[in-house]
Amino acid sequence: MVAMTAADPTLLSRLPATARDEAPDPDAVYEAFATWAADQHLALYPHQDEAIMEIVSGSHVILATPTGSGKSLVAAGAHFAALAAQRAGTGGRTFYTAPLKALVSEKFFALIDMFGSANVGLMTGDSAVNADAPIICCTAEILANLALRDGAATDAALVVMDEFHFYADPQRGWAWQVPLLEPSRHAVRAHVCHARRHGVAGR
Repeated sequence: MVAMTAADPTLLSRLPATARDEAPDPDAVYEAFATWAADQHLALYPHQDEAIMEIVSGSHVILATPTGSGKSLVAAGAHFAALAAQRAGTGGRTFYTAPLKALVSEKFFALIDMFGSANVGLMTGDSAVNADAPIICCTAEILANLALRDGAATDAALVVMDEFHFYADPQRGWAWQVPLLEPSRHAVRAHVCHARRHGVAGR
């Protein structure tokens, strides 16, 4: 394991040591994240615990719980798991998408606090910052256009989709649909989706 202290607030310091080209142990990834959360005095709710276990196991997840129920913490766990795989050489980039540039910018700075500026990038229609980073925050349309351009070659190992109820929107829903449909079945390994109805679903 990487040396760490309880006082260190960054998630980056908690990445479990993994041999190159060997998939990280799901239990080690879960334990590392849960320990970090506990050190931040964040007790995982049952739905958070269940969702994170599904994510580190490689499942697709739709997390449909009320506003303020801690979906952002689950999303952080998803980025953590994807970054562990990327560092080991068995995964690719991870994306956070949202419908509004303000939400994307807010998440960009929050993820920098967790993973460091070198590991987080921003892509909107107006600007791009550190666009080659392993974690990218972008508007939904940016990722959709990448998926349309690159298809199965899209470098998106994991996608966190905020405001997933936009999937059914007649005007903008395509931007949530395309990243799920255009790449090959194995190109995007897992999703954490913020929807409005209660429940956790993994497959």
